[in-house]
Amino acid sequence: MKEEDYTTRQESTSFDEENKKVPSILTQVHSTENSVTHGPKFIHWIYKLDALGFESTGIERVSPEERDRLAESRPTWHLFVETIGLWWAACGGLTSMSSYFLPTLLFGLNMRDSMVSGLISMIIGCVLAAYASTMGPKSGLRQLVTARFLFGEWGVKIIALISIVGLLGWSIINCVLGGQILQAINHNISLAVGIVVLSVVSWLVAIFGIRVLLKFQTILSIPIFVATVLFYVVVCQKVKYVHESNELVKEAGYSAVTTRGNWLSYFAVCYSITSTWAGGAGDYYVMYPASTPSYKIFLVTFFGIAVPTVFVGVVGTICGNIALSYKPWNDAYNAYGVGGLIVETFSAWGGFGKFVVVILYISLICNNIMNTYSSAFEFQIIDPRLIYIPRWIWATIVAIIYFVLSIAGRDHFSEILTNFLPMLGYWISIYIALLLEENLFFRSNLERKMLHEKEFSGSYEELYNWANWNRPKGRTMGLAACFSFLCGVAGAVVGMNQVYYRGPIADLVGEYGADLGMWLSFGFTAIAYPGLRYLELKAFQR
Repeated sequence: MKEEDYTTRQESTSFDEENKKVPSILTQVHSTENSVTHGPKFIHWIYKLDALGFESTGIERVSPEERDRLAESRPTWHLFVETIGLWWAACGGLTSMSSYFLPTLLFGLNMRDSMVSGLISMIIGCVLAAYASTMGPKSGLRQLVTARFLFGEWGVKIIALISIVGLLGWSIINCVLGGQILQAINHNISLAVGIVVLSVVSWLVAIFGIRVLLKFQTILSIPIFVATVLFYVVVCQKVKYVHESNELVKEAGYSAVTTRGNWLSYFAVCYSITSTWAGGAGDYYVMYPASTPSYKIFLVTFFGIAVPTVFVGVVGTICGNIALSYKPWNDAYNAYGVGGLIVETFSAWGGFGKFVVVILYISLICNNIMNTYSSAFEFQIIDPRLIYIPRWIWATIVAIIYFVLSIAGRDHFSEILTNFLPMLGYWISIYIALLLEENLFFRSNLERKMLHEKEFSGSYEELYNWANWNRPKGRTMGLAACFSFLCGVAGAVVGMNQVYYRGPIADLVGEYGADLGMWLSFGFTAIAYPGLRYLELKAFQR
């Protein structure tokens, strides 16, 4: 054996030994009796709270052996059932539905254009999220920890910050909508009260970790489904107003080009509803055995997100369309926003109708829990020293941040929704372009894997050498990905269509422009990355 190979293997072995010292998720799942005593002494007191059942583990890897032992304690199908329940609770409620109220009210689209744009874009987003989720069982790592193998040690810090902003944005949307709902139910309740309730409950569930999260979401997915069915009942009673709304849209006199521009802008909004899950979808599969077929993970994630989102998207679109011409609903929307519109649809049912609305309100909590849970991991990616602070501390900080920001932005729900969501889609498009090309162009066979000589150290069995998750010298420097990311940002800038800025290409389509940022960011990134990555591999072998 060559001396350099021996040195590399010794270094890898040393790392593996160190990695064993990191507290395992399996240990955390089965027992909290012994407090963890790693990290600086001044934070040891935090780990004593583990006895309460808080999940203190963070971004460390769950090894294949740990996951196999966990799988022996319960069948894999049980995990699949819980995961499907998790997705339904998170995607089958008001968070996903909220954007679907707006195509007619804000974008001036008739029913047909609203449905086609909203559903096709959402399906594309589901494909991206499903593909990203397959990284979870393969690696045993959280989604953005695997992104270290794309962006390198320093580049991924920027990605983590962007992801935090995105998750906080979704949480703010949930909190403000929740406040609108409670205020519309009881006009004596301030909007802030609904925000407080939603923030506190989301935080409480999130700090107890993945096991409690899965059970909580699975249980609540059933009443949320029933509440949505009842929402269909009350909305379809007014379906005759769809024709009147379509006539009002026609009378508005938008040109064909302007309508196409509005169609594309709404497309970007709904694409972002589901595609943004790609930034954290793998987080919920880290306990699946490494041998789990990728196609099963893909299908569970795709249908787990797509089916409930279609289910709520259709009824939301119909309701928003009716509200344009049906005065009671339109007045409620103008007075209390989307939350007021939802409450008004159930007004004929009296107290029971309010009870159903409260169930729909709980669906916002389900989505917020997942945002709170995942965003805590992103903080630990920013700096290695932050891994010593348990995840539940970060979840607490995240909850405080989105609570404060929700209070500050509580009167601007529609503006937040339509201006913020498309921007989330930009960075996800860039990330997926990089992930697809890295996996397909540079890791699809042995010959291409051998370009990553310093990462694999002679063993090319896995797609990536996941053991190097916390070893920067065993991963890419991220130069190609970071430069390609900047190219993608340039594409987003020239194609974005927001109130505060309209890109030169977006401005070419119709009176109000068209949001093309998601397409151009993906395209610019996909063109730049292959050549740059090949040069990087030739120069550094990682």
